Amino acid sequence: MIRRRFIGSAALFGVAGIMGFAMRPKKKPLLHHVFFWLKNPQSEADKQQLISGLKTLAAIPTIRQIHIGIIASTEKREVVDTSWSVSELMFFDDEAGQKIYQDHPIHQAFIKNCSHLWEKVVVYDAIDV
Repeated sequence: MIRRRFIGSAALFGVAGIMGFAMRPKKKPLLHHVFFWLKNPQSEADKQQLISGLKTLAAIPTIRQIHIGIIASTEKREVVDTSWSVSELMFFDDEAGQKIYQDHPIHQAFIKNCSHLWEKVVVYDAIDV
């Protein structure tokens, strides 16, 4: 009888634990997409310097993924903006991770060392739905 009660209680606590875990609000990944317009868009050296600077950001621990890109040679359509030079797309676990990235010394050094290269920056932050 004691054994049955123990097994029943253990099963009940196990199910309650699983249900509690499933009902916790999940963190929603944050996507941070940045577009850079170079001051000298024809300068391959400036573009490569910016790309090299962006690659240093991968060392920031809260960045889960980073993608650095240039304009693709896809079909030109009215809805496609090809005015920018370089982009970065980063994935964070949540908004707290993105805040850590913003304040991180590596990010601050990137801004200090590379901001002279761009004339405009546009940021799109999105959270999973």
